[in-house]
Amino acid sequence: MIELIPAIDIIGGQCVRLTKGDYDQKTVYGEPLDMAHEFEKIGFKRLHLVDLDGAKSKHIVNDQVLQAITTETNLTVDFGGGIKTDEDIEKAFAAGAAMVTVGSIAVTNPELFMGWLEKYGPERMILGADVRHGKISINGWKEDSAEDLLPFLKKYIDAGVQTVLCTEISKDGTLSGPAIDLYKKMMAEYPQLHLIASGGVSSIDDIKALEAAGIPAVVFGKAIYEGKINLKELWDWQNA
Repeated sequence: MIELIPAIDIIGGQCVRLTKGDYDQKTVYGEPLDMAHEFEKIGFKRLHLVDLDGAKSKHIVNDQVLQAITTETNLTVDFGGGIKTDEDIEKAFAAGAAMVTVGSIAVTNPELFMGWLEKYGPERMILGADVRHGKISINGWKEDSAEDLLPFLKKYIDAGVQTVLCTEISKDGTLSGPAIDLYKKMMAEYPQLHLIASGGVSSIDDIKALEAAGIPAVVFGKAIYEGKINLKELWDWQNA
């Protein structure tokens, strides 16, 4: 059964969603802690928490939100956005993150990422692979790198990475359906990978399609906030 991971993105301490990573296309949905309580109440165990201020400013900004959620809920939280230094990653773990999602550093400073992989172990490190036009995008999706997706993954999977969170940026926040062909291609290349699909999920049917395609996990956000996915219905489907 596919693993269900609701997402909370934070700007200015508020729960928001962007469209295609555009900070000018922002919708605010209230308090992150309230949302986290809601997810936990339904039965979800995991949460993907993204510090969009951190991603933009290249250092963690909203660690207090992370700490509030990990202190006041039992959710297993993976945290990303702005993790660029030893100080940032230590701050995330100190604030209660069970795992961190790291993308830009894996492109700009592979030695540092490899050091973290060795120090914290693959079970605590999620490789963020955000893709636009086949290239890995970095720094809150503000820049596209020269890295092609599959060779980029190979380097880190060979080094021990087990979990990859892949967002197809053109799909993110659009509710236009996930990039299933892309994820199938990744799974065909690396069948052992714990791939977390992200971007474009608009309905429970999209999640069912990902499961049918053999994708191990999915992150979804905007579809919750826009009322396109009924969380109770989703939970009941998975636990039927």
